[in-house]
Amino acid sequence: MNKPKIRITLVEKKGTMGCHRGHKVGDSYDFDTERGNLCPMAMHVAFPYIDILRYGGKLPSQPDGVIKFSCPDVDVLNIFKIEIEE
Repeated sequence: MNKPKIRITLVEKKGTMGCHRGHKVGDSYDFDTERGNLCPMAMHVAFPYIDILRYGGKLPSQPDGVIKFSCPDVDVLNIFKIEIEE
């Protein structure tokens, strides 16, 4: 089974503080080749969702296959989306 390509993109910022890694809205990362550039805290949150998408699953609340998640730091609160690249 070929695993689909996954893209992680910062789509919104809700917190009052700047990102500790310097991420800005619009930054985008290929999971396979650039995941080391993503903040480790954000990657920790993203990984279970990436696993769901990579192995054919979908979240009932997000049936289009695009999953959004937030940075775990409430002062930063960056919102990312994970999607399969066609």
